[in-house]
Amino acid sequence: MELKDKFVIITGGAGGIGLATAKLFLKEGAKGIALVDFSQKNLDEAKKELTRKNVLFIQADVSKAADVKRYTDEALKTFGKIDVIFLNAGVEGVVKPMSEYPEDVFDQVIGVNVKGVWLGMKYGFAALKQGGGGSVIITSSVAGLRGTAQVSAYVASKHATIGLMRTGALEGAPDNIRVNTIHPSPVDNRMMRSLEEGFAPGAGAEVKESFIKMIPLGRYADNKDIAEMALFLASDRSKFVTGSTHVVDGGFTV
Repeated sequence: MELKDKFVIITGGAGGIGLATAKLFLKEGAKGIALVDFSQKNLDEAKKELTRKNVLFIQADVSKAADVKRYTDEALKTFGKIDVIFLNAGVEGVVKPMSEYPEDVFDQVIGVNVKGVWLGMKYGFAALKQGGGGSVIITSSVAGLRGTAQVSAYVASKHATIGLMRTGALEGAPDNIRVNTIHPSPVDNRMMRSLEEGFAPGAGAEVKESFIKMIPLGRYADNKDIAEMALFLASDRSKFVTGSTHVVDGGFTV
């Protein structure tokens, strides 16, 4: 029971990685989870899979300060303390060269992927401090460690999360707050279906095969692979780990 008696917030909670993490955290003893997602439809679907009374479902836009403050306050009021915040919400944008990339889409990607993380720590640090500290986990990407053509907003946003993580680790340390990033390679979920189709409309399966050939372990990650790393970073097993990038990529970046 790695998370016995711990209370958790997960953003992007009704998506593939978020939902897999919530299930694993509950299995490992989490006493309460606030599942935050932009899509009410996805939250309603998640309710069918997470029927326990200790799961709080909150619709919120992580790029809006009022929403982030609301989900943080609601979780803290309901649970009494917060031990782990998994800032996992993210959007991929579109696949286009920079010269053609829509400005409004760029702003959306930066808003969710960067501002959402910044706001999550801005309001989350105080909640964690009340309980004596805790762990902030940020979903970045291998795209935060290297460049990829035609996804400039996504790549920029995932690089930016590393800077926020390192700053957060320094600012949180005096209050026993640890901050780390997770960097998945392609994960077999909705986001990758969107990107595959974006890179080659009508030939997404071929794009997937080309990506798999670049991964030494010969497959995409699945959602639980990422959840397992989040579990380590949420648990006391990582109590001396902060300011670090944690790659879960099957050797993709070797």
